[in-house]
Amino acid sequence: MEIIPVIDLMHGQVVHAKQGQRQNYLPLQSTLCIGSAPFDVLIALLELYPFKTIYIADIDAIQGVGNHSELITAITKDFPRINFWLDNGIRQAHEISVQTNNLCAVMGTENIENLATFQAISVASTNHHILSLDSLNGQTLGTSNLHKDSQYWPAEVICMNLNQVGSALGPDFDMLNELAQLNRQRTAPSKLYAAGGVRNIDDCIQLKKMGISGALIASALHNGIISSDELALLATQN
Repeated sequence: MEIIPVIDLMHGQVVHAKQGQRQNYLPLQSTLCIGSAPFDVLIALLELYPFKTIYIADIDAIQGVGNHSELITAITKDFPRINFWLDNGIRQAHEISVQTNNLCAVMGTENIENLATFQAISVASTNHHILSLDSLNGQTLGTSNLHKDSQYWPAEVICMNLNQVGSALGPDFDMLNELAQLNRQRTAPSKLYAAGGVRNIDDCIQLKKMGISGALIASALHNGIISSDELALLATQN
């Protein structure tokens, strides 16, 4: 079970994402560091635990009101041994930027109107991408093909319930079970990653028992509920 910290960027700082209500996101308050400067937050997370992968959501880019491209480029250069997953609201194939060895594009279904667009983006990224199956208010976002037919899934798939994000409500186990069943239909199953609502290490253990490969987490790390010792123990369990 891999734990992947989440860094949500808005207006040059890290914010606390909550239930997909982006107009209400506030600067991050963390027990790990003072302030919400991106580099400070990233360093604090890596001092907590030697994470191999970090997920970055460029909220400005997703909303079409700017981007953090220069900042993200600087981060990937300064931390070359960390794998970064970046969701910057890609909607069309021409928006795929040059990817470095440690930066991989995340395609969120909330931004993808149809299957043809997804396939074009996949080709443009030379099939080096991660799919995020997004849902909100009980509805899947984007083209239904991607949510219902696992043949289109790449090797790594994020299962994102935006209602659960930052809510401490727990993961959407029903959704995850449904997607896990679809995944088992694949000849070579994808790695599934839960996103939204993970409260504590017990949630992580339950997800692992379900066959989920990892979890994207922010709040439970920043509020100190999941400790470095628990992360280390989780990594050793089969």
